[in-house]
Amino acid sequence: MFVIRDVFTAKAGKGKELVSKFKGAAEFMPNEGIHARRILTDTVANYWTIVMETEVEKLDTYFSMLNTRPSNPKAEEAMKGYADIVEGGYREILHVE
Repeated sequence: MFVIRDVFTAKAGKGKELVSKFKGAAEFMPNEGIHARRILTDTVANYWTIVMETEVEKLDTYFSMLNTRPSNPKAEEAMKGYADIVEGGYREILHVE
């Protein structure tokens, strides 16, 4: 099992907008092979930190979800403009022992 954490830093005051985009897109993301998907926000972290956390049995499941083209047009519409409200981020891929 793997936990993938996509960690984003939103622009000042844009955290809620980014969370809204993630929630809207999650509705249209494939769930096959996904054991859990959560959206986390900062409590004691850098301001405007948003984490999209996903659990998968195999990394192939996660990367095929990212690389599926064409993706769902509704998910694309929900995420439209997200890059304009993000300052940066990184990805963590952790193996559950």
